[in-house]
Amino acid sequence: MEANGKPSTAQILLLATSSALTAVLYSIYKRKAGHVSRLKEAKKISLDQDLKSILAEAPGKCIPYAVIEGVVRSVKESLNSQFVDNCKGVIERLTLKEKKMVWNRTTHLWNDCEKVIHQRTNTVPFDLASHDDCIAAAVRVIRPLDAAELDLETTYENFHPTVQSLSSVIGHFISGERPQGVHETEEMLRLGASVTGVGELVLENSLVRLQPPKQGLRYFLSRLDYEALVGKQESGVGVWRVLTLLVGLAACTTLIYILWKQYVWRRERRKERGVLEEFKEQQRRRMRELNLDEDAVSPSTCTVCLARDRSCVFLECGHVCSCEPCYRALPQPRKCPICRANIDRIVPLYNS
Repeated sequence: MEANGKPSTAQILLLATSSALTAVLYSIYKRKAGHVSRLKEAKKISLDQDLKSILAEAPGKCIPYAVIEGVVRSVKESLNSQFVDNCKGVIERLTLKEKKMVWNRTTHLWNDCEKVIHQRTNTVPFDLASHDDCIAAAVRVIRPLDAAELDLETTYENFHPTVQSLSSVIGHFISGERPQGVHETEEMLRLGASVTGVGELVLENSLVRLQPPKQGLRYFLSRLDYEALVGKQESGVGVWRVLTLLVGLAACTTLIYILWKQYVWRRERRKERGVLEEFKEQQRRRMRELNLDEDAVSPSTCTVCLARDRSCVFLECGHVCSCEPCYRALPQPRKCPICRANIDRIVPLYNS
């Protein structure tokens, strides 16, 4: 708080930053909470022989947001793992990540860092079929890479360490980067994996399709079951709720602190004005007792005795209003006659 009672620049910046961050976090929380709410309201459809008849009777042969659970089956061909024998799938993701340590000049520590240097994803058309092999119903999955929560199974990983030499080690210390090696992984959505799909279910030319929904709804493909998927999304919303509450609490605390300081400052100013008016009234009463005219009193006259000149400065308030004998005569603890602040010590106004 500044001397004029206005909030300091740091307080204003803190309040503005925390308020803006609270608004951003709250908007994210509301959006994610809306997604979870719509996910809970999604219609759960069973993969059975009545699937096509249910869609045929639906408006536009479409269910805007549906949940379907089944196992992965290839349509024509499948993808073979490049590293594991007899491992087939419909989505394959190959990733190369460079792992290194970077010198932080602020903390003076080496921090782990990784960077994707290459990633390739291969897909083939696939269906979600019933767990019961006797049921021929299936749902074609459209644009699976657009889905959220597409957690693929890691089928292979290997770390290739960087060969170190004396010259390279010296260069690493100079550059502030120390390469550790390359991490190679292969992830797949394997045939026969149980998958929960949430999206728009459409019957088109006797083919049932699961595709990204409209109206801002989220598209899900997950190896979790429906209840576990909802629980995971709710836990994520809970994190955003806690962050919003914490930052919002910081903004409210800052605002309350500023308002409290404003109240204290205004109360002190009112108190000082009251004390000053009381002192002036006492001074006028003293002048009437001494039969003195107010215009006849010099501005440098001691405000207590109205006889001697002012000769000392009160610390810490800084007022110059009395002579030294009157200061000595003040009752303990000594207080300034003007502002009633405690007097720690005095400084002579005139050096002899």
